[in-house]
Amino acid sequence: MDFLNYPQPLADLISCLARLPGIGPKTAGRLAFYLLQQPRISEDLAQAIHAANHSIRKCSICCNFTDQDPCVLCQNPQRDSSELCVVEHPRDVVSLEKTKEFKGRYHVLHGVLSPMEGIGPEQLTISLLLKRLEGVKEVVMALNPTVEGEATALYLARLLKPLGIKVTRIAHGLPVGGDLEYADEVTIARALEGRRQL
Repeated sequence: MDFLNYPQPLADLISCLARLPGIGPKTAGRLAFYLLQQPRISEDLAQAIHAANHSIRKCSICCNFTDQDPCVLCQNPQRDSSELCVVEHPRDVVSLEKTKEFKGRYHVLHGVLSPMEGIGPEQLTISLLLKRLEGVKEVVMALNPTVEGEATALYLARLLKPLGIKVTRIAHGLPVGGDLEYADEVTIARALEGRRQL
């Protein structure tokens, strides 16, 4: 989209908004004009983004996003430390927690293996995962059912099985190519109940 006819600050705002996932240039333009007409919303949004960027960090144990370290889930003594659920992104922890089915602990990889995008084991939190396996009897792979998610689950299973740890995968009650973030609680709960060993 050509931003030459816009004042530079407006063009910069539209350009920034267009970099967000799912936001194209036209939607970015509409959002920018709306924000300029609603200064209070703009200020609240700017403050919320600033606060989140400065107070949210990765938990030193599970790598989930948190404002305290360790996070609330890692501090909870009621969680079953013998079960560990591996997910791609922090938003997946939220989706799984909504089901109230999983009572163990989590580990967030912050992505999946994708050689085409230059993402190998070093770019993920796999080394931290391997350091926290003491007392763990089962690792549940709750990765999205994509090619990369399946490859990552199999890669991790090959690392964990020789250690005598049971490795399971959530059942495929989710559509292939879908994300946990968009699935309803019942679907995710059934997927957790129907998990199988890899």
